[in-house]
Amino acid sequence: MLNRVDKNEKRQKRHLRSRQYIIGTAEKPRLNVYRSLSNIYAQVINDVTGETIVAASTVEKDLKANYGGNTEAAKAVGKAIAEKALAKGIKEVVFDRGGYLYTGRVAALADAAREAGLQF
Repeated sequence: MLNRVDKNEKRQKRHLRSRQYIIGTAEKPRLNVYRSLSNIYAQVINDVTGETIVAASTVEKDLKANYGGNTEAAKAVGKAIAEKALAKGIKEVVFDRGGYLYTGRVAALADAAREAGLQF
């Protein structure tokens, strides 16, 4: 019997390693990204209190028009999360790529959030 570790388990290990250093506070919360095959999700989280301040994803009605598995949808989610965060008074965040490589949809989301006014 083979002892295989799937890609998601490897990603979760990478994410836990990076989470030792990436901590969201009230002044500078954490922008977390999760991507699945068909959707992409982003949350701004205060780790001190453990609360999600704002969230955006391709599952939401207004962002559902874009297919969730492409970079255009990731850009739309990045712009939406930045607008929601700025409306709550959050200008600066710590980016948490969730163990994913900083390329493709993850990079598109981050770039769109930066263009919309978030600083990280």
